[in-house]
Amino acid sequence: MRWRPTSKEEVSDLAKKDTLKALVSRDISEEVAELLLSKYNTLSTISAAGIEELVEIGLTEEEAESVLQKIGKRTTRTIVGPAKTKKVVPEPKAELVEEVFRERKFTPAENRLKDVAERLGASLPMKIITDIANVIERADLGDDIYERLVTVANRMYTSHLMDKNESTGVMAAHSIGEPGTQMNMRTFHYAGVANINVTQGLPRLIEIVDARRVPSTPSMEIPLIGIAAEDESVARHVASEIEVTSLLDIASVETDITNMRLVITPNTRKMAQRGLNTEDVVERLNKVKAVRGLVKSFDYQIIITSDEPSYKKLQTMHDAVRNAKIKGIDGIARAVLSKVGGSWKIITEGSNLKEVLKIEGVNANKVMTNSILEVAEVLGIEAARNSIIHEAMGTLGEAGLDVDIRHIMLVADLMTNDGQVKAIGRHGVSGKKSSVLARAAFEITAAHLLHAAMVGEVDSLEGVTENIIVGQPVTLGTGAVNLIYTPKKGEKQ
Repeated sequence: MRWRPTSKEEVSDLAKKDTLKALVSRDISEEVAELLLSKYNTLSTISAAGIEELVEIGLTEEEAESVLQKIGKRTTRTIVGPAKTKKVVPEPKAELVEEVFRERKFTPAENRLKDVAERLGASLPMKIITDIANVIERADLGDDIYERLVTVANRMYTSHLMDKNESTGVMAAHSIGEPGTQMNMRTFHYAGVANINVTQGLPRLIEIVDARRVPSTPSMEIPLIGIAAEDESVARHVASEIEVTSLLDIASVETDITNMRLVITPNTRKMAQRGLNTEDVVERLNKVKAVRGLVKSFDYQIIITSDEPSYKKLQTMHDAVRNAKIKGIDGIARAVLSKVGGSWKIITEGSNLKEVLKIEGVNANKVMTNSILEVAEVLGIEAARNSIIHEAMGTLGEAGLDVDIRHIMLVADLMTNDGQVKAIGRHGVSGKKSSVLARAAFEITAAHLLHAAMVGEVDSLEGVTENIIVGQPVTLGTGAVNLIYTPKKGEKQ
């Protein structure tokens, strides 16, 4: 077999495939990516284009701004004139948000418990006092009962406090890692929900601590409110608004080569299930760049006639419309109903928290997604911290492992303490330790030591790893205490 040099066309096709993958990985829809690839081959050429240039190929201004932002380009507007210059549009100033302060009003039971705790010298957190008060709010109890409650609560609270100089990180690592060896490597599905698979066990725990941008099986749990929670038909309507519906889901597409046209035959039953009609489909297809203005409805069929006698054009039109999105939210491949406790909820395959929260009938306060970084982007870092705790505890609980939540809370705090979700690894927490020896002991030893020597880093030997390396006691636990004995005069040495 003789070697044949790769042609320019083959190189161009390979470049386009790589660019398509790169665009899709940046949460850009395939339809928009195909439009971009009709003119540009690489990310750098797309990044160099202005908003007007992207609008010219068929994108809306909002889509153009979103594309440039996702591929790491500050949005610009091109001013066409004698010199054809690009001017950076100044970013809009952020409006000052009014600070809202509402002083919490304590209930009578909370006030009594606080007074008793102060009198007995018990330093209980307000959360414990509030939990006790919620239970005894309506009970008529005497002062002696209140004193006993505070005394017992204080004894239990102080017995659970961590000892001074305790190595909490080592304890948390051991308490999560040791039970983690008992976890399985398989993938389970939600009980009672057909064919919605979600990763569980050790692979899911690794995903959480690695802070993966997109989980291997993204999924959402969407409780419904109002009529949607009680009526199955309304719940199905809400699910159809969420689940992506492509043209092939509701119609068949045939190619009429003789007349150079596409013939689309809608399935009336499937369209009725999704609340669609022919006009909706025509309107949506007319927004697809490749067939814009060519879509017309005749009787019970939709006809797309090519504007030029070209088989390539006909194939391009067919590829563009067969997977065109007619309805639904990007990223949600499937949405199935599940009834829990007498009310309906939706389990999805795929995740798009920002758009799901806008759907009418969805209980926005209780929507859950297993994509932690998506929670951070939409709801903030505190919500992401709670999501890490919820997902990790749920994964361990599914495996039948009982791990103290405080170990998980410590990991979640460490991953989110600087305002961003960091992984527990060389690209996150472990790779940014202040100790040179600790970083070198974790991975790529020579590179860390060489870089530290070049820049003159100093290791103060404060952690566990670095002290073990140099062979001296760790300054934690009993190693943090210096015991000095001074003999009395006359005592034999």
